[in-house]
Amino acid sequence: MARRDNGTGILPDSVEDIPPDLAAVCMYLCVTIAAIFLPGIRDTPIRVVLGLPFVLFIPGYAFIAALFPESNTSATDAAADADPSPNEAQSSDRDVESVTTAIKAESGGIDGIERVALSFGTSIAIVPLIGLVLNFTPWGIRLIPIVVSLTGVTFLLTFIAYHRRAALPDAYRFRVPYRSWIQAARREFLEPDDRADMVLNVLLVCSVLLAVSSVGYAVAVPQTGESFSELYLLTETDDGELVADNYPQNFTANQERSLTVGIGNQEHTTESYTVIVLLQRVNISNNSTTVLDQQQLQRFHADLEHNETWHHQHTIAPPMTGEDLRLTYLLYKDDPPSQPSTDNAYREVHLWITVSEPS
Repeated sequence: MARRDNGTGILPDSVEDIPPDLAAVCMYLCVTIAAIFLPGIRDTPIRVVLGLPFVLFIPGYAFIAALFPESNTSATDAAADADPSPNEAQSSDRDVESVTTAIKAESGGIDGIERVALSFGTSIAIVPLIGLVLNFTPWGIRLIPIVVSLTGVTFLLTFIAYHRRAALPDAYRFRVPYRSWIQAARREFLEPDDRADMVLNVLLVCSVLLAVSSVGYAVAVPQTGESFSELYLLTETDDGELVADNYPQNFTANQERSLTVGIGNQEHTTESYTVIVLLQRVNISNNSTTVLDQQQLQRFHADLEHNETWHHQHTIAPPMTGEDLRLTYLLYKDDPPSQPSTDNAYREVHLWITVSEPS
């Protein structure tokens, strides 16, 4: 791409030659990645606000920019939005006429509305395809692989768009006609033709502000969904991974076996939990369960914020022996009652175990 003399001299020529819209795409990708991963920002609404265009618009815009590097703006827009230089500032009407002739030539470009619409449409097609490919890789469809893949594809498309524009004559290259848009907006809002146009402009601005405020409020203050707490048991595999499988069933009296209890807080408030572990001898008759004997083995306490998870690895050394004993975990909010049971617990999970005498 031919170098434009912008008079800054701060950046290298190769950087200053990057079209503003493609440079904005690269900057947006960097800012969005920071909002997704930086502590203190990733849990704020900023991540959602930046993430939606990152998924729904930016990849498609880079794809359309690579596919259609040609301009389809009017001659007036092309002349108004071309980067000014000292020579251009003193150009005659014949210079504008030559730009008009070049732009009117058959270029095969698309207009701004088509470019925006296709950007949304192709983004909706590109992102699922990336997810489909990731599904067949060892990384899977997870946050980091998705962000890395989507960012890499978008940077690659932006690089292709830059070189395709560089291969075109300057008058044919696509440029965002932001100067003509600003001039048109200034004329429309500051110099209305009559009072009716002025009233309509005010109503339009108020409508846009109301829509943006509504979306911002919905993102910043999401509606509270269903409130619940999770209680579950996990075991540890040989490679140290926690799984909900391979629970121990056979114990020896007073010999320790390891288990991990987990709590998940989805109550939308900070909660104080207590977990009580009981070993119960029960009798099941006519679909009714009667506790014949029980012993409290352990008690745990945890304070969790909303959307926080707590895991606690512990050992169980059952003191009583017998078959079909029930190892019961009871979850309570705040302080538990003096006589804990499955009837007064907030959540309950259990394992059926057999405890034998030591050999």
